[in-house]
Amino acid sequence: MREPTLAHRLAAEFIGTFWLVLGGCGSAVFAAKFTTDTGLSLGIGFLGVALAFGLTVLTGVYAFGTISGGHFNPAVTLGAALAKRVEWKALVPYWITQVVGGLVAGVVIYIVAKGKEGWTATGNMAANGYGDHSPGGFSLASVLIAEIVLTAVFLLVILGSTDDRAPKGFAGLAIGLTLTLIHLISIPISNTSVNPARSTAVAFFNGDGAPAQLWAFWLAPLVGAAIAGVAYPFLFGVAEELAERPVRDDALE
Repeated sequence: MREPTLAHRLAAEFIGTFWLVLGGCGSAVFAAKFTTDTGLSLGIGFLGVALAFGLTVLTGVYAFGTISGGHFNPAVTLGAALAKRVEWKALVPYWITQVVGGLVAGVVIYIVAKGKEGWTATGNMAANGYGDHSPGGFSLASVLIAEIVLTAVFLLVILGSTDDRAPKGFAGLAIGLTLTLIHLISIPISNTSVNPARSTAVAFFNGDGAPAQLWAFWLAPLVGAAIAGVAYPFLFGVAEELAERPVRDDALE
C-alpha cells in the first residue's frame, strides 16, 4: 500500500482535531449543564464531558491513525518527534493544521450556540484557565504542574501503546481512556487542556481573560510532552527507529 502523502496526513490531522474540539468542547458548551424548562437537569456534567473528549480521540485514532498518526494535538506531535516516531519536518505543518482544525470547530460551536436566545460566548466556550478562571479556583502553579504531569503521562501512554512491541489494535482504546481519566482529574483544575490546539480553538471566542492565559496552555503541555518524548526511549528503549513514518501506522493493524 502506498504511504500517505503529507497532504493526506494533514487532512487527517485537520479532521481529527476538528472532531476532538467539536465533540469535547461542544459537549461542554451544549450538554454539560443542560436543564429543561421545568428546571430538571439533564446535563452530562464533568463525567460526560470527560467521556466525550476520550471518545473523540478513541474514534479519531482508529479512523485516522494509520494515515497521520492521529495526533490532533501539537504536544503529541512534539513528543512523537522527540521520540523519533515522526519526522521533524512534519512538526510545523502538523501544528498549523491542528490549530486551524480546532479553530474551525470553535467557529461551528460558536455559530450553533448563538442560535439560543440570550446565550453569550463570554465565559461560556469551555476555555481553559487558572486563578479566577479555573473552575475550582486553582492557582497558576497548580495548573502548570497538573498540565505538565498529565501531558507527560498522556504521551507515555501514547508512545507505549503505539510501540512496535505493544499488542496491536489497542492503541486507540488506551489513548482514549487515558484522555478520559485525565479530564476526570483536571476539569476542576484547569478545565483540562493537555492540548494547545484545543485551548486555542475556544479561547478567543470565550474572552473573559482566556486569551491572556493561553500561553500557559501552550507552555505546560509542550513541556510535559517534551519530557515524555525524551524519557520514553531512554527508559524503555526502542524496537526500531520510526522517524520516516507516522507514529501509529503499524499499531492499529
